[in-house]
Amino acid sequence: MPGIASSASTTTSSPTDYIVASCKTTSYPALCVQCLSGYAKAIRKNDRHLAQTALSVSLSRAQSAAAYVSKMTHVRGIKPRERQAVKDCIENMGDSVDRLSQSVKELGRMGRAVGRVMDGSIKVALRRRVVHVAQVTSNALALVNRFAAKRPAKLTEQP
Repeated sequence: MPGIASSASTTTSSPTDYIVASCKTTSYPALCVQCLSGYAKAIRKNDRHLAQTALSVSLSRAQSAAAYVSKMTHVRGIKPRERQAVKDCIENMGDSVDRLSQSVKELGRMGRAVGRVMDGSIKVALRRRVVHVAQVTSNALALVNRFAAKRPAKLTEQP
C-alpha cells in the first residue's frame, strides 16, 4: 500500500497517532498498536524506526515464546510423541528467532543504504516485491494456523 505510512506521518499529530494509522495496514491492528505504542518516542513518525521497532518487538516475542516452548519438554506426563513434536517446535522457533535477528540487522543496514543508493523507481519496485512477499507469507501463516486449530487432538493420537 504505497503512501499509507508516509501519508500517516504527515497527517497525524503525534507519534502514537502515526503508529495507530500505520498499524491499520496490518492483519492485527490492535495488537500492532499495543506492541508498538510504548516505543512511540523512539519511532518518532519515522517509517524506518517503525519497521525496525516492529521487527525488534517480534524478535523479543519470538525469543520469549521459544523459551516457553523449550520448557514444555519437561512437562510431567508428556508422551514421547508429544515430546518429539515439542522438540520440532523448539527447532522451528529457534530458526524463527535466528531469521528475525538477521532481519533486524539487515533492516538496519538497508535503511542506511536505501536512502543513499537507490533512486525512486528502484526503491518502489523493490518495495512492491517485498510487500507482495510479506502479504503472501502472512496469508500462508494464517492458513497454517487455521489448519493447526482444526487439528488439536492429532498431536496425541497414535498412528
